Amino acid sequence: MSILSFLVMLTIGTDTFLVAPLLPTLSAAYGNDPAISGWMVSAYAVGYAALALVAGPISDRLDRKTVLVFGMAAFAVLTGACALAPNFWSMVALRFAAGVAAAFVSPQIWASIPVLVPPQKILRTMGFATGGLSIAQMVGVPVGSFLAGWSWHASFLVIGAVALVLAGVLRVRYPTVPRLGDGKLRGLGVSALFRTPTAPSLFAAYLLFQTGNFTSFSFIGTWLTTDFGLSVTQVGAAIVPLGAANAVGSLFGSRLADKLGLVNSRRFVIVALIVLFAALPFAPNLAVAEVLLCCVFLLCGFVFPVFMATMQGLTTTARGTVSALTNSTMYLGTTIGGLIGGLLITRYPGFHGISIAVIVFLALSLACYLNADRTVARQKKETESTPNAAAEERDSTRLG
Repeated sequence: MSILSFLVMLTIGTDTFLVAPLLPTLSAAYGNDPAISGWMVSAYAVGYAALALVAGPISDRLDRKTVLVFGMAAFAVLTGACALAPNFWSMVALRFAAGVAAAFVSPQIWASIPVLVPPQKILRTMGFATGGLSIAQMVGVPVGSFLAGWSWHASFLVIGAVALVLAGVLRVRYPTVPRLGDGKLRGLGVSALFRTPTAPSLFAAYLLFQTGNFTSFSFIGTWLTTDFGLSVTQVGAAIVPLGAANAVGSLFGSRLADKLGLVNSRRFVIVALIVLFAALPFAPNLAVAEVLLCCVFLLCGFVFPVFMATMQGLTTTARGTVSALTNSTMYLGTTIGGLIGGLLITRYPGFHGISIAVIVFLALSLACYLNADRTVARQKKETESTPNAAAEERDSTRLG
């Protein structure tokens, strides 16, 4: 499960980050306005987010292995078809469709792990899945750039071929995850999920965290260029250690998370990130900035499996819906963070404006998590007191 989860998320993640370095080449090939070339990147995210809330509930009523295999096969075919896209709009449409296929793949990984893996290994396995995404951030851009030097068509053909082989491996090696209930679809299931007492607080906390996360991450390169005079190539080199730190946190943080527990792990990371973002704008040189950023990425890699395990604890019958909604929440945070960060980086010097915004988002996220923790503690207390109350009532009745 660890290896298969890693490979699936690595393949999906690499495809996600593959298109960015190809944009100049694709714009030249199609002769489109460079100002709209980013649509080829956005179409994938929009396709994923648009179908995630449908894909999740559907997968909750089917064998997750079947959904995973067919989703990966469709993803392979659609990604490979991008190599044959004759014009800009067909490429946008195919990228959208590939995002739709990916929306049926990723949630199955997160939803299957708590079912197939022993409790003591859940965080470790989720760490491997997160590690696949982390490494994808490091290899996606270099792989795209390398293959583009040969032919941009090759980029999509190679990823499509790898995904198709992986679909075959999943068909043979991935365990069956039986469907829940009677298999009938009953709406999206989102409203029922949010009737869970802690769900609103947990999703609000995750949205706030990811908004702050991407408010900073989207503009680290801009900050390194403006404050430290790095070129585009140097920025790319500076980002590689950050991705490595993120992967280390994902792959090797599970033991610490097991010792601390989910609640203490969340609290520790958010407080530590607040301290780090308070220090970042005052970094005197590139070396100090790089060390601080590595610490940030290390902690984010460590806490992501913790967040996913927390979300999967909301339900045992709608894990696909939870996974899909969690991913959609992350994409929403990415969108909001990009808009806010773009305004702050241009209106305030250095990283000061962004750091303040991130600290505010993290503090609000921590408050929402604390509210969820209080709700859980209150429910536990009520559950423990109920048997005593019932026993006292029986004793009173008997004595009467």
